[in-house]
Amino acid sequence: MICSEFGDPPALQVLEEPTPQPRPGEVLIEVTAVGVSFVDGLIVRGAYQVRPPLPFTPGTCVAGRVVAAGEGVGSPHVGTEVATVLTDFGGYASHVTVPAGVVVPLPAGVSADIAAAAMESYLTVVFATTHRVTIEPGEQVVVLGAGGGIGQAAIDVARSHGARVVAVASTEDKRTAAKAAGAEVTIGYDHLKDGIRAATGGGADIVIDPVGGPAAESALRALATGGRLCVLGFASGDIPRLPANIVLLRNRSIIGVDWGDWSRAAGGARGNAALLADVLARISRGELHPARPSTAPLADAGRVLQMFGERRAVGKYVLHP
Repeated sequence: MICSEFGDPPALQVLEEPTPQPRPGEVLIEVTAVGVSFVDGLIVRGAYQVRPPLPFTPGTCVAGRVVAAGEGVGSPHVGTEVATVLTDFGGYASHVTVPAGVVVPLPAGVSADIAAAAMESYLTVVFATTHRVTIEPGEQVVVLGAGGGIGQAAIDVARSHGARVVAVASTEDKRTAAKAAGAEVTIGYDHLKDGIRAATGGGADIVIDPVGGPAAESALRALATGGRLCVLGFASGDIPRLPANIVLLRNRSIIGVDWGDWSRAAGGARGNAALLADVLARISRGELHPARPSTAPLADAGRVLQMFGERRAVGKYVLHP
């Protein structure tokens, strides 16, 4: 799939090209599934902080089978089912080449669909909880945007740490999905500050916020003493201006979480591969429980991205080349 100019996702086009060949140290992956995200749509529209040079192929989270290896590659071997995160996009394709050192074999019980769907969301949240904020057993964790991929991953990860999770979502369908992901309580956005305080018995210890907009300030004001607001993104399209006095009061904190920047930094690709191996192993052991994604053919990428942009998508999607 090629994006020739920034704009609405349905303008993406299918392009037939020769299958790439792996260079020394690389493997060629025949893609079985590629994850789709809200961020992918922002990048296609040119509305994200990262703007790849045109033309480009969207997508970063792929799972598939190694079908060829370049000189000097010891593992993974040809025929191995693997997952990887691409640092320079290119995932919406039938084949990709990547350095062998950033590829992770799929463990037992983890399908290509589950791996591709879970990667971006779960890596973001596990990065947050291993590098930026600590969730203690029994803490009250509130998740905004709980019907989306990041939100459902945050519910699952927080629950795995022994937290009590309150999920905030805009529709009954999304609240039902949040409940299925492990939330104990679900609420809507109306009167959010009071709703969070009531659901948590006085205030949240941690708020996971991939939404931004007015909800961010309401959530900040609903934090308990020592509470932490984790800023993961601005799916609402509105970057909030948060009052510093509310942060000062009761020793609250605002914590930025940018997994993408960390994974793209020097040495980040191998560190990210280790993080991915940990996430997939936790899924294999039954510690994390990503939902089975919806699927669509690769040619429908534009339609699926449009659904995300219009807030009509619930949960995760993967594309099948």
